[in-house]
Amino acid sequence: MVVAIDIRLLGKKRTGDEAVFFHLTKELLQLDTPDISYELLTDETDATKIATLYARLRCIGKSTVTIVSLPTKNRFTWNAIALPKYLAHHRVDILHTQYILPFFVPKRTKIVTHIHDISFRVYPELIGLSDRFFLSILIPRSLRRATRILTPSQFTKNEIIQYYGIDEEKITVIPNGIGEEFLHDFSNELEKGKEIQKKYHLPDAFILSVGTLQPRKNIPFLITAFSKLKKRLPNIKLVIVGKRDAHHIDMNIDKVIKERQLEDDVVFPGFIETNDLPSLINLSKVFVFPSLYEGFGIPLLEAMSQNVPVASSDIPSLREVGGDAVTYFNPRNVASCEEVLYTLCTDNQVRLRLEKAGKDTIKRFSWKESALLLVRLYQSIK
Repeated sequence: MVVAIDIRLLGKKRTGDEAVFFHLTKELLQLDTPDISYELLTDETDATKIATLYARLRCIGKSTVTIVSLPTKNRFTWNAIALPKYLAHHRVDILHTQYILPFFVPKRTKIVTHIHDISFRVYPELIGLSDRFFLSILIPRSLRRATRILTPSQFTKNEIIQYYGIDEEKITVIPNGIGEEFLHDFSNELEKGKEIQKKYHLPDAFILSVGTLQPRKNIPFLITAFSKLKKRLPNIKLVIVGKRDAHHIDMNIDKVIKERQLEDDVVFPGFIETNDLPSLINLSKVFVFPSLYEGFGIPLLEAMSQNVPVASSDIPSLREVGGDAVTYFNPRNVASCEEVLYTLCTDNQVRLRLEKAGKDTIKRFSWKESALLLVRLYQSIK
């Protein structure tokens, strides 16, 4: 069986979806599956960067793994020309991609499409008009054409069924996990912590938020709640990790910071290197995830791995991941968020309870187990 996986995201400094494809692919390639050969498809053409991909995915010298470079000008030409041309001239039994399928796929090729969430369908007003138009056309086509649809949570599966009328038998849930860099607890590594604090110019006491800065992430709401919290805890700061020059950033973030006069209290450290993120999380007082909509919630698990109490918006997908190891707030009620943050900053008994519950929760999520489920899915497709 020849399985082709679209790995264009790797190395693009994306957050959630890049992490999913990286960890899932890497664990997949470590499994003993002599009946499957993998072709990893990328638009990267630089030989050094391709060599780096082989190393990062730990597949150097593996005869069953090949990274295939398909040069293309943009995402449109990839789906319209580069990938269809490759599929037409090479035997591929299964193509594993995400969201948008190539414009042409041979009948012999089965499709597994990865849908992390459908926020664009549930909250169309939070994305650009052109994105909304193309997704309204291309996503239904992708879901109909796919042999199997892969989602990270039961919540996302239910959403796809509700909004697109897809047969539930066609959808498989394979949970996300946390990267191996988070399997080490940095709580007692004080020197490492000081190094990270200095490197990213971090304050001494801070609440941390990590993720994209898109409107659905609800960051202006968080900043407003933080401004209320400052009146009770004047020494606390808010650190927000996210790409400020990314596509479709929430333009209200800077506006709220200015209105609330928080220029010295809200810190943006910029891009954080993957290996530094666990230590940075470990330094925080509380980890907060205020999103209006998510398909899963990897950051909750990452914070739990570093014994940091988690405050999360009370939405079904995050409840599915966090269970009783998280304290939840209404993501549309500022007072609710402020009170949860205050409790987690000041109540040691609550913090200890969440720390214990978090250790149990993260045991349920493993990229290796998810890769095993994915292999079984490939092998079940006829």
